[in-house]
Amino acid sequence: MSIGAISAGSLAQYVSASSDLTQSQQTFQTLQQSLASGNLSAAQAAFNSYQLLNQNLTNISGSSSATTQLSKDMTALGTALSSGDLSTAQSAFATVQTDMKSSTSQAMANANAAMTQVEGWVNDLLDFSDASSSSSSSSDPATQALESVYGASASGTSSAATSSGVNVYA
Repeated sequence: MSIGAISAGSLAQYVSASSDLTQSQQTFQTLQQSLASGNLSAAQAAFNSYQLLNQNLTNISGSSSATTQLSKDMTALGTALSSGDLSTAQSAFATVQTDMKSSTSQAMANANAAMTQVEGWVNDLLDFSDASSSSSSSSDPATQALESVYGASASGTSSAATSSGVNVYA
């Protein structure tokens, strides 16, 4: 069983990104409406706000090909908006929307895979807990865990523990 570490910094980034989700969606809709109506200055402002709101997402998201393509197309949209080219910005925005649909599908696949992994970890922990509580007469949780995993006795080092490279001391 392998359990990955979750850093406080990563968790804080995810929480921050989640709290900005509604505002990010609203800003994206403003960008869409501004481009559709031909309001270049409002589109530029909405794009800049959207970029600021989503900078944490860029830092924590994986670098899948969909994310990389989305990043390139967002840059193209920003360039078109900066140069004042409304027609190119509208076209780039349509491409970004397509990229986002693809990214969302990939994000769902990643989330499902992560949930499956977490479910496996929880099941492993529950199995470990059940095995250690029913197989040992000792009240020491560390000894119970070692006995469950390595078959070690509480009175000293067993051959199973030393053959696996772990020394158990009573």
